[in-house]
Amino acid sequence: MTTRETVETALIDPKIRRLWAPDKRDLIDHFERLDPTTRRMRFGAAVSREFVKGYAEDVLSIDCVVYGAFVDGTLRGVGELRSLLGRWPPRAEAALSVESAWQAEGIGDALFARMVAAAQNRGVRSIYMLCLRENNRMVNLAKKHHAYLKFETGDVEATLDPPWPTPFSMVEEMVGSTSSYLRAVFHLKT
Repeated sequence: MTTRETVETALIDPKIRRLWAPDKRDLIDHFERLDPTTRRMRFGAAVSREFVKGYAEDVLSIDCVVYGAFVDGTLRGVGELRSLLGRWPPRAEAALSVESAWQAEGIGDALFARMVAAAQNRGVRSIYMLCLRENNRMVNLAKKHHAYLKFETGDVEATLDPPWPTPFSMVEEMVGSTSSYLRAVFHLKT
């Protein structure tokens, strides 16, 4: 288990890259390392290890773009952007998880920004997030990125409209995705 002292010295520059099918084991390990509170905040309810494993096995599908934040080669945070098929204009759902010892270090913000860029490059006109009302980190992150917030009984719905794609945003994602794919396929160190 990583101590807080190790986190403070190690988390200077997490490597964020897109996750691919060969990263499935890292993704399962990340979800299994989430403590019960963090896991409940991520999934909106208490879920079993079996649920988490099944979810991790399905999340790397074709309609989902998943980014991972690696610290010292270990996946510590995940950002997911899942297409809401059949919607016009195109919409997507976003979700984040960061292991508790690594929270408040900027990983969630970096992953969120990467998901907004991915949505921008895919012509997504609206990003939708749903979190528990008590999930202050997600609420604050959504506010920071100028999302519209709607408070329901136990949940908060956040909606964000990303900007149109630019040549720079397209090149940035293409170069980053190509190198991360090659790293995953050839099992190169992150």
